[in-house]
Parts: sequence; structure tokens; C-alpha cells
Amino acid sequence: MSASAFDAETAVVTRGDGQYDVRLSTAWDIGDNANGGYAMLPVLRALRQESGHSDPLSITTHFLRPIQGGGDARVDTSLVRRGRSVSVLTGALTVAETQRLTVSAVFGDIDDHKLGTGIDIPAPTIPPPEQCLNRAELVQGVALPIASRIDVRVPADSAVASESKPAISEGWVRLSDGTPPTALSLPLFADAFPPSLFAKLGSIGWVPTIELTVHVRRRPADGWIQARFECDDLIGGRMIESGTLWDSAGRVVARSRQLGLLLEA
Repeated sequence: MSASAFDAETAVVTRGDGQYDVRLSTAWDIGDNANGGYAMLPVLRALRQESGHSDPLSITTHFLRPIQGGGDARVDTSLVRRGRSVSVLTGALTVAETQRLTVSAVFGDIDDHKLGTGIDIPAPTIPPPEQCLNRAELVQGVALPIASRIDVRVPADSAVASESKPAISEGWVRLSDGTPPTALSLPLFADAFPPSLFAKLGSIGWVPTIELTVHVRRRPADGWIQARFECDDLIGGRMIESGTLWDSAGRVVARSRQLGLLLEA
């Protein structure tokens, strides 16, 4: 069986001593730059190999500079601590001899911890995917090559911005080729939707991510992932956006928190 685009285009090849090579694809671009959720994935794959554990539990990524796909890149990893339950590591993606992003991550095994269950967040009621619009059909002001790799569906009323609306972006997401979601794909999905500010202000410019933290809570069931993101803080052109992802069984599978910079077009 051939590898999915998700696996093939985020694959890493070890050099030894914690270094890995990767070939970045342009298929995950937004405009001229790689989507940040995509660009962090080769680093996560390398860190997972170094960690000795199966699942990312907490991932914090700082985006230092724009990243162009279509070229060779290097991942450098460092093991901070290897433990029986969790391991802590850091990694960096370097393109053209310039560091583009850094990742600090905790890896473990999600199924190892089964106590303390029963606190969860119910998924909001929204139209099913087949009744929603494909994100690629909305006015974006930028080309979306990533639409060939990720299928994002949003409610029809998302197409119209209004200052009276809350700053919320929500809908459904899956890999376009039908590859089932995994714990590793959840950080990608947490960075796949239009900025929540667009619901209130319209597509007013570029909102680059400065920092994104994703906490993976469960391995997702097969099927669509439902997502909701809300900007609850905008000061000095810097926004904070909180997000939640649910799987097809209605369970919370990831939470996110993002610091972004609002730049006028």
C-alpha cells in the first residue's frame, strides 16, 4: 500500500545524532508560504522517533520566520528528559540555513492514563459537513494549495462577516484523501481554519501565528473532526485564539491556544 500524502509529505530521514532530513511540499501552502501546522509535522515525527513514545501530548511551536515549501529542510532534535511515562524534547526546522520554527513537546502514550475521566466539553450543534461550504469556495484573498490536502467545511453563514458576530471560526476538517485522523494529525487540524477574527472583521489581512500550543487529549475515531476556535482577546494587534477539536464520536480530542499577529492587507 502506498503512503498517504500526509505521511509521504511529512516524512523524515534520519542523519543520526538527532538530525533528520525532510523535503517540504508546496501542496500545503497558503499563498506563498507553508501552513504552520504542516511545517511543524516533520519536527513532530522526528521528536516522536527520539522520544520512545507513541503520542504527542503537548506541543508548543514558535514560528520565527515564513517557511517556503518545495525545498529541502533539516530537523534538529534535543532530548531534554526521557521518562517512563513521558519524554520532553525540543526540535527546530531549518530551511536554507535559517531556523524557521522551534518546537517544545511532551510525548507519552495516551492510553496509559485512564483515571480521572468524566470531565468533557460537549460539541456545539452545527450543520453536518455535507450541508457546509468548502473553505476553498470562500473569498480568501489568497491562493489555497492546501485545499488539495485538507478538506475544511464551514457553515454557510461563515461566508458573511459582521461586526455583530462573535469572533468564531468553526466547522469540520479531514484529510482530503480519506486518511483517518491520528493523534499526529490533530496539531495540523488545529491550524487549518480561517482566523476566527475574520467572522467579525472580514478577510482584512494576514494573521501570522507567533505561537501555537496544542494539547492532544485522545486518539481520534475515524471520520470528520469537528472544530471550534474563538478569539477572546485582541490587544495591540495581537490576538489570542482558543480552540477545541472533537472526533466523530463527539469526544474532545485536542485543545489549542494560539497567539497571532493581525496585519493589515
